[in-house]
This record gives sequence, structure tokens and C-alpha cells, in this order.
Amino acid sequence: MYDASHYRHIIRTKTCANSSRRMIESKYLPATQGRHNRSEVIELMEIYDFTVRTIEGFQKSLDDYRGKVVLIVNTASKCGFTPQYEGLQELYRKYKDRGFVVLGFPSNDFMRQEPGTSEEIKQFCEVSFGVKFPMFEKIKVRGRNKHPLYEFLTSKKTNPGFGGSIKWNFTKFLIDREGRIINRFSPNTSPESIEPEITRLL
Repeated sequence: MYDASHYRHIIRTKTCANSSRRMIESKYLPATQGRHNRSEVIELMEIYDFTVRTIEGFQKSLDDYRGKVVLIVNTASKCGFTPQYEGLQELYRKYKDRGFVVLGFPSNDFMRQEPGTSEEIKQFCEVSFGVKFPMFEKIKVRGRNKHPLYEFLTSKKTNPGFGGSIKWNFTKFLIDREGRIINRFSPNTSPESIEPEITRLL
């Protein structure tokens, strides 16, 4: 089951395809519960509607990143791509003052390569790679119980250009200042190679 804290959200008016208006109650409950099917609710949302939990355990609205260029990455501490933390931090260091942010979401979905607690993950990232960009609590990024944010990112309905299941750690989604998903990068795409596309959006 999902952590219920992931599903507290808003009652928000959305514009439907037929240009009418309706009220949508979004509590992020499993699809079998509530008035609205969870997937139907997510289809009516935008990236800034989601609330996540920081690695320190605090609720954080992605609306706080509105107007920024955002790179969302599912991470792991015991993966062959783990050294990408260094490149991600360097991108954040270089461009954070221009409105760029990296958001790291640890996940244990692939070969159990993120087994640690939030405290352990945070310490590892800071000590090993000097990570200072925002990190969040460990979540599921694939399967039936994947976090609603990743349901949004991987659904072909909400992300027709770059949807599809997450295949491995360090898959990256680039979001522009208007909240649009601009590109998706595979795990073996280095952070350094993404830099030109990031600077184009800043």
C-alpha cells in the first residue's frame, strides 16, 4: 500500500477537453478507492500539483519549483551509475543561481541497489559526492505501487512524448520553466551531456 501522506492534496478546478469546468478532488488514493480513479485524477494534473516528502521527512510541494528548470532523477547508492551524482551536483552548482534545480528520488526498485534509510542515503550522498541539491525519501518508480509523480512522468497520457516505464536507476526527466516535460534521458546519458539542453532552457 501507498503511504497515505503521498495522497493528501488539493481540490482544484481543471479545464476538461470539452472546455467545461469541474471540481476534482485529488487525494491520491489507490485506484480502487474514492470517487475518482487515481489515474483519471493524475491525467488532469500538472507537475506542480504533486507533493513529495524530503529526505529529512518534510512535505514539499513541487509548486515551490515553479518557474525553474528542473531535472528529476531516480537514484541509487549501489549502482554502476551512482558516480553520476558528481555530475548532477556539478550541474546544480553551476546553474542553480540561474534557476536550475536537480531533484533526486532514491529508489530500491532495481536489484535492491538503494537499501539504506533516508539518513544513510543522505549521509552517503553528502560525504561521497558533496550533494547539495534536494533529495527526497525513497519511493517506488515502477510497478503497481509507484509514486503518483512517477505515474505522471511515465504515463503515455500525461507524457505522450517521453512516457514509458522506468528501466533502471538514473533515468532523467527535464522540465522547463512552464512545467512541460521537454526530454527524457536514459541512465547511461551522463549529466555532462545534458548541459547544453539545460542552458538552452535557462
